[in-house]
Parts: sequence; structure tokens; C-alpha cells
Amino acid sequence: MTITLEIFSDYVCPYCFLAEQPLLDALSAAGEDLDVRWMPFELRPHPTPTLEPEGDYLRNSWARSVFPMAEAMGVPIVLPKVSPQPYTRLAFEGHLFAAAAGKSAEYTHRMFTAFFQDEVDIGDAKVLTGLASELGLDADAFARALDRGDHAAEHARLLRYGTQERGIRAVPTFMIGGIRQEGVVPAETLAAAIRHAAAGNPG
Repeated sequence: MTITLEIFSDYVCPYCFLAEQPLLDALSAAGEDLDVRWMPFELRPHPTPTLEPEGDYLRNSWARSVFPMAEAMGVPIVLPKVSPQPYTRLAFEGHLFAAAAGKSAEYTHRMFTAFFQDEVDIGDAKVLTGLASELGLDADAFARALDRGDHAAEHARLLRYGTQERGIRAVPTFMIGGIRQEGVVPAETLAAAIRHAAAGNPG
């Protein structure tokens, strides 16, 4: 029995980045047949103003929550200096290109590290194209796909699916069969939810 695991996240959400390693540990421990799907959720879609790292909100929330959590987990992370923070629509459209090439997980990880470790502007099409090339994707085809909006309609459909059908309001959110887990969830909890779903139990 194949279990579908959907992870709703945004590339500019530090908790989504921190949730990645426990997820990988859970997938390794669960030993089930899993269909893992990284799903888009834009915390601040255009034209909603994005946050500025020099502002009190981000500086205080990171000092209070993000940095202590990252240190405890052993994950290197910085508050990116890109200001204001980038919109992620183009990055998510790029993810659909990468997913079609079988590189969904690799692309997602690179978006997180590019923003939260390398501090690059993942809202810039040229930057995204360079990162895609790093992953072995066809840079010219990737750039053309972004420029033409080849995946714009599918991205919009997935956003509607998340909010309207799944009721996603915050990220990271994991949907494991009928089980919902929100936030940075321990690997043991995720693995247990996977086993629970594999046993045919409802959420």
C-alpha cells in the first residue's frame, strides 16, 4: 500500500527548512512505500508586502525561536539579508520543472539552503536558473519555462488545492494519509504517523 505524504511549505519559512531533516529521518525509519510530494504554500503572495530582515518582527522572532531551535537541531541557518524577502512564486514554478525531471526533493533542499545559508535572492529568475543548473537541470529550458510561465497555471491550481481542499493555513504542514501534523515535528512522531496510515487507520 502506497502512502501519500504531502508537505506544504514555503521556501522563505525557516521552520519549513528546519522540518526537513526530521522528515528525512522519519522516511528512513518508517520503511513504508511512500509517495512524497512537496507542495507550495505562499505565506505572502504578490502583492502582499513581504517582510524585511532588518525589522523588529523578524529579528525578535528569530532570536526568540528560530535560532535556538536551529542550534538545538544542529542546523546552520542565518537570517538572510535579502530585503525585502523575495516572493516565491517563480521558485515554486521552477519546482514543477524540477519535479518533472525527478528532482523535487533536491530542488526543494537547494531552495532552502540557497536562502537560509547562502542568502541569495530566490525570487530572481536568473538566480533560480543558476541553482537549477547546479542540480543538473537544463538551464536554458528552465529559464524559458519561467519566462513563458509554463507552470504558472499548475502552481495556481496547487495553491488552491492546499487552501481550499486541504485547509492549509500555516506551514510546515504534513498530510500523511488522513493524518495532519503541523510545525517542526520530531522524526519519531512523523514515523509513527506514517506507520499508522500504512496500517489503514484513519487520521
